[in-house]
Amino acid sequence: MTHPKIRVGIIGAGLERSWAARSHVPALQALSDRFELVAVGTSRPESAALAAEQWSVPHAFADARQLAEHPDVDLVTVAVKVPHHLELVETALAAGKHVYCEWPLARTTAEAERLLKAAQAADVRHWVGLQARQSPVVSHAAELIADGYVGRVTSVHVHASRFRGTGVLPSFAAYTLDRANGAGTLEVAGGHTLDVVEALVGPLTQVSSALSLQREEYTLAETGEPVRATSPDVVQIAATATGGAAVSVHLHDGRIHDAGTLIDIAGTEGSLTIASEGQGAPSGVQISELRLLGARGADTGHAELETPAHHRVVPAGVPGVAALGVAQNYARLAADLADGTQTVPGFGEGVRLHRLLDAVRNSAATGTRQSVPATGD
Repeated sequence: MTHPKIRVGIIGAGLERSWAARSHVPALQALSDRFELVAVGTSRPESAALAAEQWSVPHAFADARQLAEHPDVDLVTVAVKVPHHLELVETALAAGKHVYCEWPLARTTAEAERLLKAAQAADVRHWVGLQARQSPVVSHAAELIADGYVGRVTSVHVHASRFRGTGVLPSFAAYTLDRANGAGTLEVAGGHTLDVVEALVGPLTQVSSALSLQREEYTLAETGEPVRATSPDVVQIAATATGGAAVSVHLHDGRIHDAGTLIDIAGTEGSLTIASEGQGAPSGVQISELRLLGARGADTGHAELETPAHHRVVPAGVPGVAALGVAQNYARLAADLADGTQTVPGFGEGVRLHRLLDAVRNSAATGTRQSVPATGD
């Protein structure tokens, strides 16, 4: 059965430096048999018009409400800075449109809960951009673990470094340094990385954590102006996963050789390692090329494992690693709409991940072990 194309409007689709330009637009272009990009929105009419011209998009808006209410738009993608997610997602929901919102879902758990309730009241479909779990490598690893490749999972060790240079940042990234904006190391790198861990070995049920701020001042690349950081840049977590596996996580923004992500999963029968490398590796597991290595039984040497073709649900021509996970999300989102399933995380899963991050913060603040809510409902 042939389904009509899903018509998408992207809020935050500027040509310069936008995440939408790097990932959402090429992802949708690669899936042109299922999607049509019909509208782009930015904060200025000029930039919206330029983006629409560049990508041959029929509608351009500087008003998010006009984009969301346009009859040609079925799905609104919100791909802007985190502090604006609440207002823009609510605008799309008020228009009765399906919504795909980038992670973090909101600045705070309270805002995320408000968006979940609004989406439920609007009776529309909703998804959050936790695309790392859609990586073919992560999907393959999860399948192997479920099939008993490592036996019972006993421990997981995660190390992730997203090198931020020598303290010079472009001005567009400066907002991530402010803890109040909800877009720091814990929220972005932590949220994406912990979501992958839970996709592999199940929900974390207990956490003990420490947070610290090691670099308190940065310099803006364009002006040389100093900027103070208030958001922690080192995250240390000791956790317990469903089934009892011990989990340790160390995330930081410091310099390290071969910066990237390493996830080691050990079990009673074998082990698996997910490693990021190449383009995007220091930026986070969600925008990195990944390899999977494994060993079973008495073999202590890890061999690279080829990912079966069925874990990739998008065409081979998707350009760039940043677009791959997002394209996988969109492809599965299309199936969700057609089949009534929920294979891409919705706002409920986003709320639950926000609550996990709250447990991490509370543990760090109180020095006590914290329980993690089982669901986001």
